[in-house]
Amino acid sequence: MGAVSALAGLRPRLRPDVLISEPLLHGPKTVHLVKDPVSGRSFEVGPRERFLMARLDGDATLGEIGTAYAGAFGRRLADGNWRQLLALLGSRGLLTGGPGEPGGAAPAAPEKPGGAARNGPLHGSVRLVADAHATAGRLHRRAGFALRGPWPVLLLALVAGMEAVLLWHLGPLLDGAARVFGNPVLLVGVATLLWFSTALHELAHGVAARHYGGRVGEIGLRWRLPVIMMYCTVDDYPYLSVRRHRIAVAGAGAVANLLFLLPFFAWWLAAPAGATREALAGLLFLGSLQALAMLVPLPPLDGYTIVSQAFGATRLAESSRRYLALALRRSPEAARYPRRARLAYTAYGACAVVVCCLLLAALVLLVHALLTR
Repeated sequence: MGAVSALAGLRPRLRPDVLISEPLLHGPKTVHLVKDPVSGRSFEVGPRERFLMARLDGDATLGEIGTAYAGAFGRRLADGNWRQLLALLGSRGLLTGGPGEPGGAAPAAPEKPGGAARNGPLHGSVRLVADAHATAGRLHRRAGFALRGPWPVLLLALVAGMEAVLLWHLGPLLDGAARVFGNPVLLVGVATLLWFSTALHELAHGVAARHYGGRVGEIGLRWRLPVIMMYCTVDDYPYLSVRRHRIAVAGAGAVANLLFLLPFFAWWLAAPAGATREALAGLLFLGSLQALAMLVPLPPLDGYTIVSQAFGATRLAESSRRYLALALRRSPEAARYPRRARLAYTAYGACAVVVCCLLLAALVLLVHALLTR
């Protein structure tokens, strides 16, 4: 007890709005992401620091927390360890009474994508709404039913059935895509519809985040001329407590792209042979390609986020490359990775290689098919 006697009676309190993630793999370590939602800054801590932070509730003394820590990890923290942890949290404004709390110094505002300093004629961004979270809430009141009850299963079954039918009719779809690319008017029309599909994709991320308790930061337009796209930032989805909710937020955009195609799919099924049916076939092919491309498990696509959350990992691609490089060199460092990490990084590395080969083959076949139509 003497090691913490100088601080044993203190009752520090972590700010209740501080976000802490579930345990995640990062290289050979297990980490937790910690974020200050006021400043937007984030950092990583280990399981032991997470254990302590979770107990800084303003009621428990450091002596009581130290006793719980000793029971969990087999050692008692010295006075210097406590000072180091409290200094870290205090310097980042994460304790009550520090920066970001009433009476404390205001933290520096995080840099925003729509900041004027980052905008220019060739690239930049601008907010479309003042309160993106409230806007996502209004959208959620109208569309949130799709995330409740039997609706998710029903909608997923509908889009899966649609894609199966489209795959069976791949030849006519390729003919339609070739017709779209060969007709400037059709191309502009299809591109406009796909732009709105992309906007729906972004908003779907926000609605799903709102449904599961996340916070939507911004909704706006971003341009990298000649491309202008809508964006919706959901910075705190990694901190949602349920893994399937994090996966749902990441996958909501691609599902929204496919749902957007359903009325055009019904129209295509009912349309007689002719120019309209071919144009719809081209839209369905390109729209499906757009949606499914987002599910490719490579950074920075949504599929990569889904796979990362499924593996419970952060910076999955980077960690996989590092581990596989060590393993191929038979480095002793590779053996220091825990079994779960070795399996995850090997599986993702193999998956990435297979996906890249399949994408290359599909691209070659697609170009050949379009050129020969």
